[in-house]
Amino acid sequence: MKVLLKTSLVLSILTFSLYLSTAQAPENWFNLDPEQDGINGVSTERTYQELLKGRSASEVIVAVIDGGVDPMHEDLKDIMWKNPGEIPDNGIDDDQNGYVDDIYGWNFIGGKDGENVHHDTYELTRIVGQLEKKYANANPAKLSKEEKEEYAKYLTYKKEVDEKREKASAQVAQYDQILTYINFALKMAREALGDDPITEENISKLDDTKYGMVKSFFDQLLPQMGGFEGNIDDLEKLVLADFEEALEHEKNKVEYGYNPDYNPRLIVKDNYADKSERFYGNPDVKGPDAFHGTHVAGIIAANRSNDLGMKGVANHVRIMAVRAVPDGDERDKDVANAIRYAVDNGASIVNMSFGKGFSPYEKEVEKAIKYAEKHDVLLVHAAGNDGQDNDEEANYPNATYDKKKSLFGKKKASNWIEVGALSWQGGEDMVASFSNYGRTKVDVFAPGYEIYSTAPDGEYKQASGTSMASPVVAGVAAVIKSYFPNLKAKELKSILTHSARPYMGKVRKPGSSELVPFKSLSTTGGVINLKSAVMQAMVSTGQENPSGSQPAKGKERV
Repeated sequence: MKVLLKTSLVLSILTFSLYLSTAQAPENWFNLDPEQDGINGVSTERTYQELLKGRSASEVIVAVIDGGVDPMHEDLKDIMWKNPGEIPDNGIDDDQNGYVDDIYGWNFIGGKDGENVHHDTYELTRIVGQLEKKYANANPAKLSKEEKEEYAKYLTYKKEVDEKREKASAQVAQYDQILTYINFALKMAREALGDDPITEENISKLDDTKYGMVKSFFDQLLPQMGGFEGNIDDLEKLVLADFEEALEHEKNKVEYGYNPDYNPRLIVKDNYADKSERFYGNPDVKGPDAFHGTHVAGIIAANRSNDLGMKGVANHVRIMAVRAVPDGDERDKDVANAIRYAVDNGASIVNMSFGKGFSPYEKEVEKAIKYAEKHDVLLVHAAGNDGQDNDEEANYPNATYDKKKSLFGKKKASNWIEVGALSWQGGEDMVASFSNYGRTKVDVFAPGYEIYSTAPDGEYKQASGTSMASPVVAGVAAVIKSYFPNLKAKELKSILTHSARPYMGKVRKPGSSELVPFKSLSTTGGVINLKSAVMQAMVSTGQENPSGSQPAKGKERV
């Protein structure tokens, strides 16, 4: 979460409160229909009712490479992949695939003793750590030309890591101050109001001498919350949770992310220098923090028939959990192995809601992408949340490999879809303000803002990010694959991209107030849509289109 802070604590609270949503996203909005519901969902419910009802479907395995999935969640336990060749908890590799007791998938960031990596450094920090071993006490005058270039890179990277760590430390101190102020204000407000609701009338009755600070707090906060009505307990949950999350995030940057001395690989106990090593880790697919992966899994395929919580996009899916993403940057070795594990164990689609700006062992990931391409597996990847142009800024992993240019440019994997995030709001605010984009590097956009989905231990929460948009596309892909099982991965990608609903209007470019044509932000200029994709698949496979409609030509939502 990104928060703009100012020097004054009160101004900081006011600034932060601008991030509190004054309008609520419609429930289940990512599954709604642009024409019937007037919102940029992917038409899930309408498609099942109008086009897929009564049709036969086959089961599809979708791998979720992430920070962990809770396989016992009430909305996921019945749709989890279970390794048919493995006997649970017997300590034996029954199917002889190299992974012992891999019932729901595998964890590449855990140790054989059951301990798990929670936090890790950022890739830039790891690069600095490696270079520091070589250049910390170097004499620049004695370095070769190549070494001088690497030394200069080391100094630049080290300065960046040090500055970011110092900035995070300053943010920690400021958040501590803000939380102290908020907690005091809420304590005083609780004393003043008791169980009375927070209303303009009740606040105005407070004694100025005793509760002047409390009244000032409310005067600045409440107008930004769109007429909040509730008691102090309700307000506390709204305000404190996000600040506490932000504080923890900045602390983790200081203690782990930008700390070159931190090395969680001692937990995994692999030979990290051996990038070809594949058999390490443990079968704990949940891990210490499974929120992100559980949320992603729910978007793809939360049980649609149990009347609990929410509905995922796809029926007829089994979720394979592959844990490879810590709180910090994922490591190339683990990503490559996670992709290979998913492919080797039957996944047809792999969702990858993660990314980073540096990839020192990019070739290892490229080999795994090619491996998935060779074995006809579709890879769906989140474009990132930095509001950046991926055509100009590095973002890994990505679809481009074989960096040597040909007459036709750099080669791209035929089984890769890169996804940007949409807001539920339409028109100029259609694209989520945080989403990365790219005329050549991002393929489509999908719902990714205020998405309500599964959370660990039977809970449900909202979350935003291209991390949420990617599984929407993976879910749509799974539906198409289940009803049209003979489609190859590259054909599946073609159907999804060619059926994306076009929008010809202008939108705010992420990270700025500039209005640009929506079509300039991706290769398709379109929004993923299940109804259009099903109709396209019918045409591509020579099946009857019962609606008589033409694919990918629905009304635009403006």
